[in-house]
Parts: sequence; C-alpha cells; structure tokens
Amino acid sequence: MRKSCTPEILSTLQESRWSLRDFNAAAAFFLASAAVVLWQNAHLAILWDASYTLESSLRIAQGQMPYRDFPFVHAPLTFLMQAAIIRITGRVFFHHFLYAAFACGAGTVLCWRIVLKTLEPTQRSAWPVSLLLTAPLTVLGIYSILPFPSYDCDSALSILLAVFLLQRLPSDFVASPMIPRRAFVRPFIAGAALALPLFVKQNIGLPFLLTAFGLILSLLIARSLRRNSPSPNRAALSAVLTGAVALPIVAALLLHFTAGVGNYIHWTIRFAAERRLPGLQDMLSVYTEPALLWELPLIAAALLLLCSPFAKSIWARLAALALLSAPFVWTLISLFLSSDADDRADSLLALWPLLLIISAALTLWNLFRKPSLRAVVPVLLLAAIHGTFLSQQLWGSTYAIWPLLTILIAEMIAFLAEIKQTKAAADSSPRSLFLSPALSVVIAATLFISGGLYTVSEERLSYAQLPDGSILHSTFSALKGLSITGPYLPEFEELLRFSAREIPFNDGLILIPGEDPFYFTTGRTPQFPVLLFDRSTDPYSPAQLVEEAQRHKIRWLIVKRNLQIKEDVTPQREATMNALLQVFHPYRKLRAYDIYRRP
Repeated sequence: MRKSCTPEILSTLQESRWSLRDFNAAAAFFLASAAVVLWQNAHLAILWDASYTLESSLRIAQGQMPYRDFPFVHAPLTFLMQAAIIRITGRVFFHHFLYAAFACGAGTVLCWRIVLKTLEPTQRSAWPVSLLLTAPLTVLGIYSILPFPSYDCDSALSILLAVFLLQRLPSDFVASPMIPRRAFVRPFIAGAALALPLFVKQNIGLPFLLTAFGLILSLLIARSLRRNSPSPNRAALSAVLTGAVALPIVAALLLHFTAGVGNYIHWTIRFAAERRLPGLQDMLSVYTEPALLWELPLIAAALLLLCSPFAKSIWARLAALALLSAPFVWTLISLFLSSDADDRADSLLALWPLLLIISAALTLWNLFRKPSLRAVVPVLLLAAIHGTFLSQQLWGSTYAIWPLLTILIAEMIAFLAEIKQTKAAADSSPRSLFLSPALSVVIAATLFISGGLYTVSEERLSYAQLPDGSILHSTFSALKGLSITGPYLPEFEELLRFSAREIPFNDGLILIPGEDPFYFTTGRTPQFPVLLFDRSTDPYSPAQLVEEAQRHKIRWLIVKRNLQIKEDVTPQREATMNALLQVFHPYRKLRAYDIYRRP
C-alpha cells in the first residue's frame, strides 16, 4: 500500500514552492542588504577586527591547530570558513568582504521568511506586513554595521537558519506508518542546526542550545504523559532532540582527535569566561533605561484596552495604536532634538529593553497557554540575545542581532492580531484589521530611519579612528579591496616594504598590539602563539611573554605607535614593554612603528 501524508504534512513538505513575488522580494532584500555591506567596505575598514579574523584564519589555513598549538578563545566555525576561503581563493581581502555581503543578504532573506511564517496564522495581511518589518534589515542586517567577517554576525546567521528549519516542522507530526520515513530527516536536521551556533560563538550558542534542549525535552515529556490522548509532535520532538545531541557529540569526537576536548573547553569556556564574563549588575543595567518608566505603562494600558469590552470600538483601537506607537514615535522625534550621533544611537538602542520585556511577557503567556514548537521560538531568541549581551552588553553587542529583534517584533504583531480575532470576532469590517499593519508601519519607519542613520554615522565603530579624507587603496595584491582613510595604510605599507628588505622570511616576530594584517599580507607563518594583544586573547603576564618569546626563538619585536583604535588595550602595557626591552634592542624607527631586534 502506498504511503501518504496528512494534508498538513503535505502542505509543510511543499511549502518551499515560491511564487514570483516571493522570488522578487527575496532578491530585493538580498541585493539591498549585500549592497550596504559592499558600500560600507568601499569606504571603511577597522583593522583591529578584520586583522584578527584574517590572521587567525591564515594560521589555520597554514595547518596550525587552534586550542592545541596556540591559545584561542573563540569557537572555530567563522575562522574555519575564512580559512577555507584562503585555501580556495588565496589571500585577498576582497574575497572575505564578498563573503560578508553574501551572508548579510542571506540573513535578511531568512529573517523575512521567518517573519512571514510567524504572521501567516493570525492575519490576512501577513505578506505586506512581513515586507514592512523586514525592510529595516537592509540597513540593519547582520553585517551592515560591522561589514567584515565576524563571529557575532555568523552566529546570528546560524540562529536564523536554526529557527527557519525549526519553524517549518509540521505542527501535527504523529508517528505513523502513513508518514514516509524520510520526513523524519527534517526534524533531525533542525535539531542539529540548534547546536550550530555553539560552534560559532559560545556565549550566544550555549544559552540558545541549552534553552532549546530544555524546552523541547519538556514538551516531549508533557506529551508523553498524555496517555489517554493523541500525542502530536512526539516523533518530531524526539528527532529534534536527537539531532541537537548528535552534532555536539560528532564535534566532540572531532575535537578529541584534533585539538583536544580539554584544550577546547579550557580556552573557549574557562578562560573566555574569566576574561569577558560581566557581573550581574552589568547584565541588569540593560533594564535600567529611564524611558521604561513611562513606556511600559503605556504598553500595558494598550493591551488592557484591546482585551477590554471596548475593543470593538474604532476609537479604542486608535487609542491602543497611539499608546503602542508612542515609544517608536518618540525615537523618531528624538532624531530632531539632537544632532549628536551618540544621542541618536542611545535613543534607538533604548528600544531594545522595552521590546525584550514585552516579548518576554507575551512569550511566557503563549508558552503556558499553548505549549508548542511555535511558542518555543521566541524563548530561544531571548536566550540568544541575552547570551550576546554577555560580551559587550547593550551598546556593544546588538550590531549583529537586529534580525532576532525583528522576529520578536513579528511575534508581538502576531499576538496583537490574535487578540483582535478573539475579542473582536463579531466585527469583520475592514477597520478591524488596521491595527497590526498600522503599528507595523510605525515600527518599520522608526527602525529604517533611525537604523539607517545609526549605520551611516558609524557610531558603533567609534572605538576606531575613521578620519575624513581621501579613501586609500593598497598596491599589495593581498590587500585588494581594502579601503581606508587616514595615514594607516601608507604607514603599514612602509612596514611591509621594510620587512621584505630586512627581516628574513622565516624569522619569528611579535607585533604589538597586532592591529595590522601583517601575516595575511606577507604570507609569513606566525611563530608566536598570540597575534592580538588584548585582555581577552592574551593569556601571558609580562614575564611569561618574554619566556615565550625566547622559547619560540622570536628575533623581532614591532611596536605600532599610531593606532587606528583609540585605546591601546595591550594588557599591562608599560610592564610588558619594560620586560620585552630587556631582551630586544632598538633597530629602526619608521613613521608609525618602532622596530626592535634580539641579538
């Protein structure tokens, strides 16, 4: 007898068939997001961040093993991808910027499809509303603000992929001979995708995976206890859990036979937490925004109004719309109250705690009211967002996760539409449908305008000096695509020419603080374990640094004086230099670099 599927499962398995308008929308979002990244790279480069990613990826491409051969505090996937690009296409800066543009476009398209899927069950206008809510991501995409390969951005992309796959599992997936066995592959892959962010950025991926595992296991146990009723989703949930466990096991085995599981845990968990984990007070500071004192009461009043007997009234809905829109309208108004980019950025970022609190409240309500895979998704996003804040809190950590906030906003819009369906079912006139689209217009306009100014102002990149002036391009083939203003490129090229003339190719070097892509440009092999001297990446005391330099037979010390970053973050800078200069002696002074050599 031929196997068949339920209508819902058939619909889920066939939902990948896009219409022409779907293809057009996806192409527009992809191209617009990618174009912003390419535009960003056409006029700026942050040497500190780009160099660390590329230098670390280069040493992996050359065969050095992170965690075992050198200290490495980050999860590996971003660096493995960039190392693969180096191995396949050679050392060219522009190739990595193309990767960022492609990833940004893909992230925006994934987010749009998630938003559309979120809205479809509750509103007729799901398609245009999904376009409205996704439009700001063309300027606030995962790579729009920091436009070169980064683990935070890749982590956001991996989370979007996991949510996309999880969201498309059938909601009535019952173990039955009538279901083809290949259908169980989808939930298994979705479960494996839940573990993927852990190997991109651990402080984001670990809360995401643990939350997913706990919630899905709870759903499975709850459904298993219903002995006298059908248990939909049990087969799918089991497959999801299996996938979520299988990928970490496979990864652990690979680590065991390569870098060593103990080394990986030491550097990415213990050492990273010791150097970067903030205190509880810093974490809670996200929710000390003064504007919450008036914004939260307005939102609460709007929700009470929509749930009241007056919800059918057009005036009640207009009042609710005004109350819900007030925080976003205020953000737009604040753009005209100050011309300072820092104040404007603060106003935009102040929306985060408000939206997170609303999302948390609505998510808990939905989860207790009707536990399901759909209700789990916003909880996962909240866990990932707060895990992201462990790195640099609200100001520094949000640049790559605007798509996650967009999905939470879509969940809020879907909740409001559901309230309308419940409380105003008797009113089927067109006026009953205006609230969600109208609020979506306000939110989209706020995020697009404020987000566009935030990206253009480069306020998030204010830790680096980005002087006005002519955009300079390098004559070195490895630096093709690097665009930068200021004196940094000519000064770096002077160092490159000096090293080609006077530093033998196989001699070991230490570059402090490691801001420049020296090894990536020259193709030399790093011989010292640390490439970037920052508190989060440098495990050595000044005395240990000297010992390691002697042990690795380092002959040259290059110290950069004119940094692009505004603060020299070299740990114990004075003590470090004093210790090194006991061994290394002055050799040459360039425009921006002091060269020392060990006899």
